[in-house]
Amino acid sequence: MSENSVLLEAQSLVHGNRGTDYGHPLDDLTCTAGMWSAYLSHKYGMPVSLEAEDVGLMMVCVKLSRQANKHKRDNLVDGAGYFETVQMIVDERQRRAS
Repeated sequence: MSENSVLLEAQSLVHGNRGTDYGHPLDDLTCTAGMWSAYLSHKYGMPVSLEAEDVGLMMVCVKLSRQANKHKRDNLVDGAGYFETVQMIVDERQRRAS
């Protein structure tokens, strides 16, 4: 097999230039969580408070939804990458709390 495994490809994407481009996933997805929270709070007229981990897990749901419609390797790679990103967020929260 000439292609990397889905997991190796996801790992190289997550730990590659994305950190330089977007910052640590904790910071990047915290920003997204704030935007999504504001939108949902306004739409439903009740407070919603999402965290960075929620964003990563909901992005996995997007990839699962797409995969249910049509198989694409990209869905699998990105899904694995988002799971890795959630673990990076958990680890970074613990590091910053120390």
